[in-house]
Amino acid sequence: MSQENWIEVGAVNDIPQLGARVVETNNGNIGVFRTANDEIFALRDSCPHKGGPLSQGIVHGKRVTCPLHNWVLDLESGEAAAPDEGCAASYPTKVENGRVFLGLKPN
Repeated sequence: MSQENWIEVGAVNDIPQLGARVVETNNGNIGVFRTANDEIFALRDSCPHKGGPLSQGIVHGKRVTCPLHNWVLDLESGEAAAPDEGCAASYPTKVENGRVFLGLKPN
């Protein structure tokens, strides 16, 4: 069973609804996304197509649209919607007492 190191990234309210916040890590930037229903998801902040900053994309439902070429990625899995193919790495998140935590694999 894998073990994550949980890091606190701020309050839920620090992330705009239908928006994102970028967390800088040793392994690259991670976009932490908030849906209209206050669900929190995290993806590598790089579209699998041309590396566009997903955190600057449009969040709709449980998806984000890349701002560069309109690829749509699932926020739960990171998978691109058909007909596009590719995946942005996804990361576990949890919310405790209104605070957002991001799970990172230990190095």
